[in-house]
Amino acid sequence: MSKRKSTGLAVLSESACFSEVQRLLRERIYKISEPCDVEGESDLEKPHRHLLDLLHRCSSMGESNSALIIGPRGAGKTMLLKSVLDELKEDKDFKDNILEVHLNGLLQTDDRIALKEITRQLQLENVVGDRVFGSFADNLAFLLEALKKGGRDSQAVLFVLEEFDLFAHHKNQTLLYNLFDVSQSQQAPIAVIGLTCRLDVIELLEKRVKSRFSHRQIHLFNSLTFRQYTQVFQSLLTVPAEFRDKKFGTRWNKHIQDLCEDQGVTNILKKLYDTSKDVRTLKTFLMLPVARLSPSHPSLEMTDFVEAHRLLTADSKSNTLHGLSVLELCLVVAMRRLSDIFVNQPFNFQMVYNDYQKFVQTRSHAVQSFDRPVVLKAFEHLQQMELVRPAEAAGIGGRGQKEFCPMVLMIDKSQLTQAIQKYPACPTEVKHWANTL
Repeated sequence: MSKRKSTGLAVLSESACFSEVQRLLRERIYKISEPCDVEGESDLEKPHRHLLDLLHRCSSMGESNSALIIGPRGAGKTMLLKSVLDELKEDKDFKDNILEVHLNGLLQTDDRIALKEITRQLQLENVVGDRVFGSFADNLAFLLEALKKGGRDSQAVLFVLEEFDLFAHHKNQTLLYNLFDVSQSQQAPIAVIGLTCRLDVIELLEKRVKSRFSHRQIHLFNSLTFRQYTQVFQSLLTVPAEFRDKKFGTRWNKHIQDLCEDQGVTNILKKLYDTSKDVRTLKTFLMLPVARLSPSHPSLEMTDFVEAHRLLTADSKSNTLHGLSVLELCLVVAMRRLSDIFVNQPFNFQMVYNDYQKFVQTRSHAVQSFDRPVVLKAFEHLQQMELVRPAEAAGIGGRGQKEFCPMVLMIDKSQLTQAIQKYPACPTEVKHWANTL
């Protein structure tokens, strides 16, 4: 015992080790973290340096600027900005000389709400006080004046606009116009960083807003090779060398190494990689296997990854069909038949009802018949579940009898076939009818 103390090795109980491993892996998977080291030059290295330089100049030299980070969801836009800010905040001068304002287009749905949030995050509520402004423009002008005081020597402000394209849909784009105007005129040191997944976002801006934007664009793409993708998978599950119980840590890392070499796991990762290359999807995939770790389930099994992949790639429409009644399922089959007969043409309830009636009359011994009002109610329920929707040329304001409104089915043949195969206690006659598609 004294020898263990002298070498500094901690020996934890089995359950404590699993709890510690689970805590480490959950923290790594659930949080937005910096990218794992992979072989070859990272695609984020150049954008990282560009953004780092831009924000550093804003803080140290009072140089105002604006930029857009553009890339598909899961490409690492928020992670890139977070890693740059974390690196810059290690410098005390930067930390003391910059204020951050984070806005999101999903939360700040108009400029008035955005202005209140800016006021709150800049802690200017006392400056605004109980002032009553005649208009939104007066309120915004007062707030910008508070930011401008002191000229170029005043504290820099970083505005981060997530879902930037949604701010472009605000009336007159007043917020974007004023932010870009201040950054261009150098009246106060501010940096405006927008994050969006739309490549055509510049085209959404009004001419007066576009002319004040610096047109700096940082593009991110998911370009990991499968080898790098596997390395990320391994690094996400490997415990660090300084793990408290060295013996357990070594054994765990050997287990992860063996997993990465397993052909079954490699095949699942390949399927996942072909679907989506982004690391966020990989982290979502690992949530279930990591959550199952316990002393009674001491290792990550092949079955855990199979189940996680099945849940992650499950078709939501097919799953929705499993909860339908037999009547609603019959209507979906009838609509699918009509869609195949009248290619690319809409149908209406009356056509669906007639097809359903033909089916019931020929198989009255096996399928229950329902009155027309009940069938119409089931049809409307399918509409509420968005399995069927009105055709685009359905008339103005949905006028006319609902039984004759043109509709389009949102389910394809493969989804319906898959759902009927897994439907609990599906009548044999309905299965045969669906197989005739």
